Amino acid sequence: MERLFGIDPWKLTSDTVGENKRLQESLTSIGNGYMGLRGNYEEGYSGDSHIGTYIAGVWFPDKTKVGWWKIGYPDYFGKVINATNFIPVDIYVDEHKVDLAVDTAQQFKVELDMKEGVLRRSFVWKKEQLEILFHFTRFVSAHTKELAVVKVEAEMLSGAAEITLIPHLDGNVTNEDSNYEEQFWIELEKGHQPLPFLKTKTKENPFGTERFTVTTMMSNESEAESKDPEKEQSMYVGERFFYKLETGHQLELTKFIAVVTSRDVEAEKQVQQAEQILERASDKGFQKVLEEHLTEWSTRWNNADVQIDGDDASQQGIRFNIFQLFSTYYGEDPRLNVGPKGFTGEKYGGATYWDTEACILPMYLSVTNEETFRQLLVYRHNQLEQAYENAAKQGLKGALYPMVTFTGIECHNEWEITFEEIHRNGAIAHGIFNYTTYTGNEDYLLNQGVDVLVGISRFWADRVHYSARNEQYMIHGVTGPNEYENNVSNNWYTNTMAKWCLNYTLETLTKVSSEKLQELSINETEQKQWKEIAEKMYLPKDEALDIFVQHDSFLDKDLRPVDTLDPSERPINQNWSWDKILRSPFIKQADVLQGLYFLNHNYSQAEKEQNFNFYEPLTVHESSLSPLVHSILASELGKKEKAFEMYERTARLDLDNYNNDTEDGLHITSMSGGWLSIVQGFAGMRTQTGSLSFAPYCPEQWNEYAFKLNYQERLLSVTVEKTVVTFRLETGEALNFEVFGKPVTLEDSVKIEIQ
Repeated sequence: MERLFGIDPWKLTSDTVGENKRLQESLTSIGNGYMGLRGNYEEGYSGDSHIGTYIAGVWFPDKTKVGWWKIGYPDYFGKVINATNFIPVDIYVDEHKVDLAVDTAQQFKVELDMKEGVLRRSFVWKKEQLEILFHFTRFVSAHTKELAVVKVEAEMLSGAAEITLIPHLDGNVTNEDSNYEEQFWIELEKGHQPLPFLKTKTKENPFGTERFTVTTMMSNESEAESKDPEKEQSMYVGERFFYKLETGHQLELTKFIAVVTSRDVEAEKQVQQAEQILERASDKGFQKVLEEHLTEWSTRWNNADVQIDGDDASQQGIRFNIFQLFSTYYGEDPRLNVGPKGFTGEKYGGATYWDTEACILPMYLSVTNEETFRQLLVYRHNQLEQAYENAAKQGLKGALYPMVTFTGIECHNEWEITFEEIHRNGAIAHGIFNYTTYTGNEDYLLNQGVDVLVGISRFWADRVHYSARNEQYMIHGVTGPNEYENNVSNNWYTNTMAKWCLNYTLETLTKVSSEKLQELSINETEQKQWKEIAEKMYLPKDEALDIFVQHDSFLDKDLRPVDTLDPSERPINQNWSWDKILRSPFIKQADVLQGLYFLNHNYSQAEKEQNFNFYEPLTVHESSLSPLVHSILASELGKKEKAFEMYERTARLDLDNYNNDTEDGLHITSMSGGWLSIVQGFAGMRTQTGSLSFAPYCPEQWNEYAFKLNYQERLLSVTVEKTVVTFRLETGEALNFEVFGKPVTLEDSVKIEIQ
């Protein structure tokens, strides 16, 4: 465990500079769903650093063709690319450039205020008789998506000097992933009229994918002695502000930044649009722009905050998770989704994975409004045509949703992922089921969702094969959720989700209109085939152990628990060869248990417990998606100590750097894990049968906790203490639900003793 920041319920605060700088940059990342950036220093830093500024939906196709090319292999690997660095404000004291990698800095403090969505930093710079206090304030507006603000303040504590500030826009950026030092941008235009701006465009690519034009413009406001344009440089535009400071004197510079892309505005209109954004911001002034930003964050926190009494580390963890999720995605744009690293790094290419349906949607159903969470379903429906194309490339019928995508087309370059991790289709279908049972609204299911379900079912029907020897349908050559096993036969989770998808689609088809059936071109023969496949699907089970078997040969491995590993070998993905990992019995993340979580209502407590007791000791939890599933199931099974252990691991995964990889960026798509572990785990909320139920308890480490739920046009608040749970109806009509299996009618508030 590596804890870089102190414990505070609403803030991340550190007084260290230079110590694990990249980890600090990841943890102090900020964003607004449209754009975001790592916690880099405005004045620059010559030491080890990972500069990163990213714009949602702006990406580039990386060539992946190799000598062992296979038919159906994706043409390219799509990845997010570093965009114009817009925060820099170089600082010179006399002629010395301030650089905390080499300079003496005292009273250093960096603070991310999660309640406000504001990053602040300060330090006292010293050189001989000079002492200067510098203070930086930064935020990306939650109110105006294209707007970011940087404020630099300085106070001369001792001495006198000439200070030069050089706010600039720097398009000379590269990625740190597979394309080392590769430039993805070309300069189209730059200048100082009407305001300093830089217009860039992604370079040509051989795949015919969209090229993006981005205009970044700044408006710098300061009472300076004088101001000059910075000298001409490629992919760069800046201004120089000159000051003379004596003891007790101060300076201030506010840098408003507008970022406009061709995703929304035609290239020739971008300069005008950016100017208008900056004019409005300038007219309002820093304080008003900040207030608008704070108001938006206040609204978001009002319905989403989880309050924990008695454990500030847990409180900080859950709020950090919620803050980073809302910084990444809040549903404003149906073309966007949630990337595993959000705006905090480049690993995983910044694309959409199955993580969204597995982890993000279940939380967003409760903490955002329908306009926000429904967009996640619209995103997949809009890409149904591309899903059919993905399947066709594999020589298969139906729709295969991509493992990794920006546009709906598969763009992952690993064979075992692209071809074999087809279980993602099950998560897409389950997202529709989850939305429908939670909201109680079948309109989407019967008019758009069924399109997706039919496409997925047609894929499963073609992907299975019939084993005449066993008289059952099977699925060979797959990778299950446990990516530490590739090319296995009959992964229980994959087969189970395929069977469930076919049955759910058949059930849905009984409810759609005759016109919709005709539109889908569904006949009785096809439905009969799906029913037969579902009835005869092979689901491996060991009767002696009374468990569902992860895949056909899993029990033939050298089975031993994780606690037999030497701690120096952990995490194994950073210490073992891939060959050794694939042959081991160790599980990266929930696999069989993922199925028991998704289809929780279909299995008995005994089945859940037997499988949990067998598989959890084999699991290394080296996927960020793993702890949340184990925490929820552990709570349900009364394994409270394990449930809390897994809660801490998911809620503080990045804050405590559990997997030793947070310096690459945060694990955004698993950040719903803390919330889900509390609400579905500790509070035992279930909605999969179409009705709401709870079985709450309060962890031993806490005094109480409270959260709110948006549920079927109602807002509920739930407070769980040691011996009693209180439900309040904040808005909406009376609600019937169950607590500990007993019916409850909520009209105002009700208290129930905890069993």
